[in-house]
Amino acid sequence: MELHAAPAPSLVVKVTCGTEAPERASQGFTVAATAAAAGIDVHLWLTGEAAWFALPGRAEQFELPLAPPLDDLLAGVLATGTVTVCGQCAARREIGESDLLPGITIAGAAAFVEQVMRPAAQALVY
Repeated sequence: MELHAAPAPSLVVKVTCGTEAPERASQGFTVAATAAAAGIDVHLWLTGEAAWFALPGRAEQFELPLAPPLDDLLAGVLATGTVTVCGQCAARREIGESDLLPGITIAGAAAFVEQVMRPAAQALVY
C-alpha cells in the first residue's frame, strides 16, 4: 500500500480595495501576514485599487489607527509567501513589473484560479 502525504494547506488572500476602504484592506493584509507568520503557505493577490500597494512607498503611506503598518505586513508575507498583482488591474493603472517592489509579480486570472484550486487551498477575498 502506497501512502500519500496530505497536501500542505495554503491560503490565498485577495485584497480588492485600497485607501478607499482602509479597514478592509488592512484586514486582508493582516490575515495574510498572520498566516505567513504561522508557517502557512500564503499567496497574496492585490487587485483593483490594492494594486497600488505593490509600488515602493505606497504601503508606507497607508495609515489606519490601531492597525499594524501595512508595509510591515507586506514584508511579512513576502518573507515566506508570494505577492501578485492582477495583470488587468496593473495594465489599467499603467503599472509594469519594473515599477513593483522586489519579489512582487504580475499575473493573470489563470494563475489565481490555479492557486485557489490546489488541494487544501482556502481563498479569502477582502
